[in-house]
Amino acid sequence: MSRHLPAWLKPAPDSVVADNIKLGKWPWLDAIHLLWTVWVFITPMFAGGYTLRWMWITLLSYPVFVLLYALTLLSSRRNVSIYAVGMVVLGISLLSVYPSAFSYFVFGCVALRINRCISTVRYLCELAALNTVFVVQAVWVGYPWQAIAWVPVLSTIIGLIVSGERAGQEKDAALRLSHEEVRRLAASAERERIGRDLHDLLGHTLSLITLKLELSRKLFDRDAERSRNELAEAEQIARDALAQVRSAVTGFRAADLAAELASAHLLLESSRVHLRYGVPPPMPAWIESGLAMILREAVTNIARHAQASEAMIGIHCDASAVMLEVADDGRGGVAVNGNGLAGMRERVDALGGTLEIDSPRERGTRLKVRIPINATTTAPTEWLAAAMQDSIAPREARA
Repeated sequence: MSRHLPAWLKPAPDSVVADNIKLGKWPWLDAIHLLWTVWVFITPMFAGGYTLRWMWITLLSYPVFVLLYALTLLSSRRNVSIYAVGMVVLGISLLSVYPSAFSYFVFGCVALRINRCISTVRYLCELAALNTVFVVQAVWVGYPWQAIAWVPVLSTIIGLIVSGERAGQEKDAALRLSHEEVRRLAASAERERIGRDLHDLLGHTLSLITLKLELSRKLFDRDAERSRNELAEAEQIARDALAQVRSAVTGFRAADLAAELASAHLLLESSRVHLRYGVPPPMPAWIESGLAMILREAVTNIARHAQASEAMIGIHCDASAVMLEVADDGRGGVAVNGNGLAGMRERVDALGGTLEIDSPRERGTRLKVRIPINATTTAPTEWLAAAMQDSIAPREARA
């Protein structure tokens, strides 16, 4: 049904409506707060009664107010303040002719904190500035001091309650991210344990192959047939061991990149950025390790600098190369070597690949990495050292 709605009425990936959908709630759950607009229709009882002018202003202004409130629930966190300020302006501009405009103003002040990741101190400063404008306008219009005093108090109290709820939601998102990090570290520890087991298995297998080869050498002159049998058995043991190692290492590599994608998903979601990605295809070990670290840097840049609402990660592999594409709809304008891109380019160069950056201002950023498979069949010594260092380095910087 949403496909038939105009684009400006479709929920942004990081909107309140989209968050409710992700949590399995009714999309318009927050619309219940509109019940408080009953004060729009009660206020005339205490301020001159119901007049024809009040009726016409209500018929014209109330739908505009409801639309602005709906847009605060549908819009990206980057744009929600525009519609919240719109409600504030609507309320202040009608003060001189419409007593019910108090409600529009209070709703606008509260909406400033509904879907924005800002500190409580900053929000209180914004409230103070808006209430100052309101008080000046109300005094100029000639409202009694009792009517003027309760509006700043009410907007601040409700705003602090909403701010506390919002801070709790942000902490819940950070907690989900930390839980995922613990699970990922546990998975890494399990892979290290399995690696040690593989080492023990290979040590036993190589010892057995050595014994078989020594026996074959000793039997070569005395019993050629038995010597050939020993060689055949050694060859079969080697093939079986190689197959087991390939199977295990392929699983480890896929788990590494899959874990990085899962961590990226939680990091961006906690930053209110909707992420789309798929299952990584099989690829050579050195490429997968390098892509995991490149992906980590790219996702960290999006969370810290892009101010995006949606991102996409695509990984494709063919016979000649592996391609990684990371895109977002953020502010763009990224310098060629800015925001950590220099380090990312060094990693790509170490893998023998290429990095393309397309980042027009206000139109998002798109990174394309292409790693030729043949270029990394043998990993350089410096690349191995960097990979080992990054694999054991602490990851606090990602949060």
